[in-house]
Amino acid sequence: MKTSCWLAFVCLAASLPTQAQTFKPIELKDQELAELRGRYVLPGRIVSFGVVMTSTWQNANGEVIGATSSMQIQHSTLQPQFYVSMINEKGTGNSQSQSPGTGTVTGGSGLNTTEGVTQVVRAAGDYNSAYNNVGITVTKGNEAPATQTQGQALAAGTTLVGANGAGSLSVSASGTGVQLGIVANNNQGSALQRLGQGGLMQNTTLLGAGNQVRNLTELNVVLRDSPATAGPMNANLDQLKGLRTGGY
Repeated sequence: MKTSCWLAFVCLAASLPTQAQTFKPIELKDQELAELRGRYVLPGRIVSFGVVMTSTWQNANGEVIGATSSMQIQHSTLQPQFYVSMINEKGTGNSQSQSPGTGTVTGGSGLNTTEGVTQVVRAAGDYNSAYNNVGITVTKGNEAPATQTQGQALAAGTTLVGANGAGSLSVSASGTGVQLGIVANNNQGSALQRLGQGGLMQNTTLLGAGNQVRNLTELNVVLRDSPATAGPMNANLDQLKGLRTGGY
């Protein structure tokens, strides 16, 4: 081996302990972890914020029960208002011909105390389909989209109900959020979608066969596209130490 190659090898070997010290993992203390934050958006940058929630249950005979709840908050009006459109579709067969569900699901009591986004599908039947999804769309603009007021207004503390051959539906609103619940007929199962109280819950339980369940939530945010007047779109923790109570 040439002398130059030996010298390169010796230098590399001598540097390994130094490199190992450089990249040695460092344990963070709980106090340091508590100070970590993601990226923020300053309140003045948000033009509007909207939520669209849809829950549907289709049984083996093609009958569909469900609802769509929508809400939009603009920067000028911070009072939220939900609107509900019922979904009621007839099937191709006799709802009484579907065999009752015989499945059994146990546990899950702790799901009602979770925070953040919780998506659960528990199935004890055959040929079922369940889909939970949360989508976020962020666009730029200086004007809020046209306010959608389709459906019936859902005031806080009230409940809207509906029913058909597929099951029964309830949509309720409280001071902390909105909830869509479906209980399918013939012991086929249930579906729940709740926004508020610290998070989003999408929960489906299937006890029968041939059902199709959908829990969908879409979050739509419009950010002001005017840096000269609105400031930076994303701010770090140092910029927002004095604005935590007003941030989003």
